[in-house]
Amino acid sequence: MMYRINELGLTLEIEDSLLCNLIDIGIKHYPNEFGGFLIGNYSETQTHLKITDTILPNKFKGTPYLFERDTIGIDDRLKQFYAEKPKKYYLGEWHTHPNNLPIPSSTDLNAINSIANHPEVSTKNPVMLIIGYKKTKVELGFYIQFKNKLYRYE
Repeated sequence: MMYRINELGLTLEIEDSLLCNLIDIGIKHYPNEFGGFLIGNYSETQTHLKITDTILPNKFKGTPYLFERDTIGIDDRLKQFYAEKPKKYYLGEWHTHPNNLPIPSSTDLNAINSIANHPEVSTKNPVMLIIGYKKTKVELGFYIQFKNKLYRYE
């Protein structure tokens, strides 16, 4: 699947199989929110982002309206991805919105701002995927924090 932000000249690519996997993982935790880390790499020009993997948290709390995850044990997994050729990096986060649309909440906006401004996070333009579930319908929302503004990929 390919997504774009024409205004910024950015593209995002993710394999259908990975998307289906993320959707399935979210459904297993329904009706509670769940999520994880997005892994992948950028093109040399930094305009094309390819999401290749996810890391699931070892410790988390999910309710129908909240998802909190811990980073315990995540550093080792990130180091494994960084050692691959080509290197893969932490790109952002994904989570579900059960019985809701894939629109960022104020909690989501605070989280992505915190990630973008965190001194130990290498990406200054984190990506957020929200998977919204409504009965038999699944909707996806890919977002990027770019120059202190949130943009949605289409």
